[in-house]
Order: sequence, then structure tokens, then C-alpha cells
Amino acid sequence: MVDIQTLSLEEIRMLLETEGEHIQPLLQAMDEDHRKGVQTAAAAYRKRRERIRKEKARLKGMLRYEEKLYAKGYRYIAGIDEAGRGPVAGPVTIAAVILPIRPLIYGLNDSKKVSHKRREELFDTIMNEAIAVSCINFSEADIDRYDIYHATQRAMYTAVKTLDISPQAVLIDAMPLPDLEIYHESIVGGDAQSQSIAAASIIAKVTRDRIMEEYDRQYPRYGFAEHKGYLTQTHKDAIAQYGPCPIHRKSFEPVKSMVGFSRDTL
Repeated sequence: MVDIQTLSLEEIRMLLETEGEHIQPLLQAMDEDHRKGVQTAAAAYRKRRERIRKEKARLKGMLRYEEKLYAKGYRYIAGIDEAGRGPVAGPVTIAAVILPIRPLIYGLNDSKKVSHKRREELFDTIMNEAIAVSCINFSEADIDRYDIYHATQRAMYTAVKTLDISPQAVLIDAMPLPDLEIYHESIVGGDAQSQSIAAASIIAKVTRDRIMEEYDRQYPRYGFAEHKGYLTQTHKDAIAQYGPCPIHRKSFEPVKSMVGFSRDTL
């Protein structure tokens, strides 16, 4: 290894990225260097490496369900999750995602635990790296017709069927799919426990958010871009002032009472 005393801080930083197996002697030399900037760079490198180690360990932990299936010979494992069961407006969106075996997508997590900016970045990464992705929207009319539970369930079946590659196994966030004819497992809180389901949660969430932002342009009085159809006080006040718009779910309160909705009339 060269004498780092003869190198600039920038040259040392470049060495950090290329030293490989010689990284420990380099870090030790940096610790002993009299320049404060060099010592700070060594400390920053160690912190970054520790963050990466912890992230790899976290992601490995999120493969425990997939690993059991890999051990049985399954290769195409679809994760399924939804976005939008709770809002009073807009569709429910379901995504099915088949990732490569033992993927390494840094930051992948339950969409509710990820910032808007990071979700957008993860969306692009998943779409680029996934083996297959299907995303299905069931409209407010579908939700009113079937109820939210059964609309979500139907959309999940459709998402599996419309994948470009047929999965050999399916991991679902919470929802049971009893009519699915391939191996499947419903996992409560699965979007935080399975990479496949977490990837589906990101695709579903980002897709639905974009739909609601488009609806905000069509129906600007309601603030859909901000609350995505959830019943915030602002949204509730807008419904009271302007009445429901075409994308409001008639089977959800307070719209249900305003329009006198009954599924028997459908």
C-alpha cells in the first residue's frame, strides 16, 4: 500500500472505494494520519459500511418466508398487497410482484414506513428489477357493488392471473385467498416481513397516489392530492359543503347517508 501521507484527501477517498481486501490497513493508516479530514473520512466510511451491513441483515430477515419456499424448489414467488381500502374516495389498488431470487433492493420496506420521495425511487427500482409486475385498480363502483373486502379479494385474484409469468407460490398481506389453486400464504403485517409483499405495497401505493393526484386535477375542491381520499377533517368539510363527487364511494360514510345508498338497489 502506498504511503497515504503523500496523497490528497480526495485521492485517499478514491482509494477507499478500490482497496478491497486491503481496506483495513488503509483505515488504520488513515486513523494515524495527522490530518483531521483524513481521520473524519475513515470514521465516515466505517459508519457507512455499518449502515450497509445492518440494511443487508434487515433485508435478509425479510426473506424468511421466501427462503422456506426457495428450499422447496419454488422460484417464482409473487407478493401481493393493496393500497386504498380505508379511503372514502377513489379505487382500491392491488399489486402483485415477482422479484428475482434473493433480491437486494436497499431501503425496501412496507410503503407506510417509507417517505414519499423514497417510495418513488423504490417504485422505479422495483419496476426495473422485478421479473413480473401486475397492478389492478377496482373502482369506487366496484367497491360499492362488492363491498371493500370482496372487491379487494377479487382484485388480488385478478392481479395473480394477469402476471406475465405464472407464480409458483404467492405471499399475501393478510387477505385470505381460498380459491387460489397454487401454494399461498396470508401473512398478517406481511408488508414488513416479506420483501415480495413489501415490493407489492410500494407499487400499489405509488400507483394509487398518482391516480388520486390526477383526480385532484379533475375535482380540485376536495384536496385529493393531499389526503388521497382518506376522511380527513378537510375532506369531510369539502363533502359537507359541495356534496360527493363521482369518485366518492357511496357505500362509505358520510356519503352513504347523504345519498341513501343500499346495495340492494344496484
